[in-house]
Amino acid sequence: MANEYDMIVIGSGPGGEGAAMKAVKAGKRVAIVEKYMKVGGGCSHWGTIPSKALRHAVQRLVDFRNYPMFEHLIQGLNISYPQLLKSAESVINKQVKMRQSFYDRNNVDVLHGHARFIDPHTVEVLSDNAPRKRYHAEAFIVASGSSPYRPKDIDFTHPRIHDSDTILQLDHTPYCITIYGAGVIGCEYASFFRGFDVKVNLINTRDKLLAFLDDEIIDALSYHLRDQGILIRHNEEYAAVEPLDDCVILHMKSGKQIKSDVLLFANGRSGNSRDMGLEQIGIAINRRGQLEVNANYQTSVPHIYAVGDIVGYPSLASAAYDQGRFAATHFVTGQCDHRLIEDIPTGIYTSPEISSVGRTERELTESKIPYEVGHAFFKSLARAQITGQTVGMLKILFHRETLEILGIHCFGSESAEIIHIGQAIMAQKGDANNLMYFINTTFNYPTMAEAYRVAALNGYNRL
Repeated sequence: MANEYDMIVIGSGPGGEGAAMKAVKAGKRVAIVEKYMKVGGGCSHWGTIPSKALRHAVQRLVDFRNYPMFEHLIQGLNISYPQLLKSAESVINKQVKMRQSFYDRNNVDVLHGHARFIDPHTVEVLSDNAPRKRYHAEAFIVASGSSPYRPKDIDFTHPRIHDSDTILQLDHTPYCITIYGAGVIGCEYASFFRGFDVKVNLINTRDKLLAFLDDEIIDALSYHLRDQGILIRHNEEYAAVEPLDDCVILHMKSGKQIKSDVLLFANGRSGNSRDMGLEQIGIAINRRGQLEVNANYQTSVPHIYAVGDIVGYPSLASAAYDQGRFAATHFVTGQCDHRLIEDIPTGIYTSPEISSVGRTERELTESKIPYEVGHAFFKSLARAQITGQTVGMLKILFHRETLEILGIHCFGSESAEIIHIGQAIMAQKGDANNLMYFINTTFNYPTMAEAYRVAALNGYNRL
């Protein structure tokens, strides 16, 4: 009985945690398998938490340098990249301690090691520090996450070549860095390093940055990254990576050669599905290492579920937690009426920050939906003037006839927080989703939130 469970969850990131907590609180006997010695998964140790803590530290440094009162203190200020990384360690430790307490107080067994399926109801857990053991369960939830994609023709063992995991172990401050891949991760790290006065080359394999965003936000991001001194090259593909003792050279198919101290390869991620025995029990893995699931997150083996990055879109920690809860609900009750919300907010932690929810102008135009636009520019907000964070805007897209909110796009300080006000109104049913809410609601003054009233009035006056 010691090795028998109702459910075994593989991976202790947000998806695994959400699943385990839902199942154990429903009275199920649950174990969670974690490959590493500390819980939290990639989100806590290599992805969301450390990168955003690093971003916060860099932003505070930038604010300090730009604040006139501290101008006399800047001379002689010398902070290294490893010192900034240290600032993230305390946050990671707090997150790990808190998440471990969830399992402890809810009697969820944490099994450390790599899980491999022996048969559809049995996994073997392999660990360097303990003999391999087998565990049996009625159901499984695979929440093993993803890892940076590593092309085989690039030597990631070289000290000058990094991915988004190993860049968090860089032991010096580079003079110049080349970032290959201008997706969310690439743009965020370009912004981090430039804020730290590192020369940055950002190589984009496509014709524009973050094409899923509203065009006006894309243009603003491109302008401000270039204004900060980042060199952006679009429509480029690498032909070869040449690491040398004193530099690394990126050879492009266009014939260009880009030389820098360090290369950060940030072009895609792959699901952590290798060597788990999934194929042997009838679960197919696609070319990106991901698993196909149905609306209830069941794989082709119905009692084995998969959630989070291992299933692909939307590849967000916030969504993974909900996916885990929904999958566990289906296991416990046999059904789940809950689904991920249609309009999932994006949070992109560049500098300035970006967040959006709903449709873009491009999508509305293609769908021939009559809409209007309202803007609030942060430079006009008293709170932004007080804090000095005047770069940015809030943009509301709404139906010309019904005044229904169709999309909200924010660029600037605290965007990922501001967006949730608009998200809450957009989620209301019927007439409650209406531009007039922002016009007739009293907002605290001075706040960034009052941008909603300014933008709503700006758009309403266009009708």
